[in-house]
Amino acid sequence: MLNIMDKMLFPQPLLARHRRNRKSASVRALVAENSLSPSDFVYPVFVMEGTDSEEPIESMPGISRKTIDRLLQELIELQELGIKAIAPFPVICDSKKEPKAKESYNPLGLMPRCIAQIKAAFPEMIVMTDLALDPFSSDGHDGVVSLSGEILNDETVEILCRMALCHAKAGADFVCPSDMMDGRVGAIRLSLDESGFTSTSIMAYSAKYASAFYGPFRDALNSAPKAGDKKTYQMDPANIIEAVREVRADIAEGADVVMIKPAGPYLDVISKVRAEFNVPVAAYQVSGEYSMIVSAAQNGFIDRSAIILESLMGIKRAGAKMIWTYFAKEAARLLRS
Repeated sequence: MLNIMDKMLFPQPLLARHRRNRKSASVRALVAENSLSPSDFVYPVFVMEGTDSEEPIESMPGISRKTIDRLLQELIELQELGIKAIAPFPVICDSKKEPKAKESYNPLGLMPRCIAQIKAAFPEMIVMTDLALDPFSSDGHDGVVSLSGEILNDETVEILCRMALCHAKAGADFVCPSDMMDGRVGAIRLSLDESGFTSTSIMAYSAKYASAFYGPFRDALNSAPKAGDKKTYQMDPANIIEAVREVRADIAEGADVVMIKPAGPYLDVISKVRAEFNVPVAAYQVSGEYSMIVSAAQNGFIDRSAIILESLMGIKRAGAKMIWTYFAKEAARLLRS
């Protein structure tokens, strides 16, 4: 029998008890609206010249630059974990860097050799390659820099097309322009198609923000700008309507997948793009996001395993079909256990 206080709290019989769907782990799993799988993850890796060696990246604890042979060893583990996609980034020595980034389309360069060896050893592994000049440029910018300091759009696009063809010939499954130059997706699509690479996919970094979260990545590649910043071509963090315009333009030019970068601070952008467009959406949990979680966990401030899975679930829930994350292996092991 309800007492007077119960009647005040519940004037009508309480028929809807939402907690019934949360009463056990089995019930929660049965009614879960989203789920994570190792096949959702793309694993970014840093590859360098040499043999049988690796270098820890101080600002990204647990992550190393690896030679190709060491990377191939790691791919065995990735396959066993069910991770199906990898994104190699090249560490280029300063002697090969110059203003026009010619090394970016050298057919004998580090990236085409890496792509070819991965595909030869692991033909089912999806290889996604970054297209931008900054790892190869002596200026550290994603595009060609004029004498006055302007980032030259059209000259950069021409180099990106050469770079895309170089990667496609080596066997890349996806080329991923991250430069944010205007018109580059259409130009790359045309170059690939005219050269017979109609099956090579394009994942466009369509909404890549001028973010402070990229710092550890630039340490990893030694690719920070030598002067100025990237705000004239990467997006203003204040804007979301602009992101929709960028995505729409890239889709019209032939992008097969669009990416939002960074992921965690831009969940609203991911959600907005997913709601407006019927193409797969990728999101990149970038180096700064990784290092913040790792550092906080090392200090005992958070539960590392729980935060990794929660942060990835948030990105998935927002609408990302695939997630680029340095936690790919660790998250796959956690999901398995």
